[in-house]
Amino acid sequence: MRVIDNEGEEPLSINILPMIDVIFAILAFFIISTLFLTRSEGFSVNLPEAETSQSQQEALITVTVEDNGDISIDKDPVDLNDLAEIIQEQMGDRTEALVTVQADETIDYGQVIAVMDQLRTVEGANLGMATQQPAQESP
Repeated sequence: MRVIDNEGEEPLSINILPMIDVIFAILAFFIISTLFLTRSEGFSVNLPEAETSQSQQEALITVTVEDNGDISIDKDPVDLNDLAEIIQEQMGDRTEALVTVQADETIDYGQVIAVMDQLRTVEGANLGMATQQPAQESP
């Protein structure tokens, strides 16, 4: 016996809304996960403000002078007398390297000069001072 089906067949379609939801979820995951991939160097210091500061290439070595006078290279504490030797070791075979000094704005001026003096003895070390742009006052 033959069954007669009077209902017309619905055309097949692909519902793409769930696929779009999945793609947006994956996109959100990658955006949020890349925020945690930034490289954090040095300790948190209150950098001085400078109107004329310029953005430089990424520093290979970061020397931090904290408000209590402690000196560190990429979060590793060092003595002032060993600073030049450690920088030379970290430079390795490179002929030039950008060394950024992050000094707290409340630190004694003489301490910063002593650190810079030690760094200038390292051949091929280009010095940079870390500053921050002044905060924009909103009207």
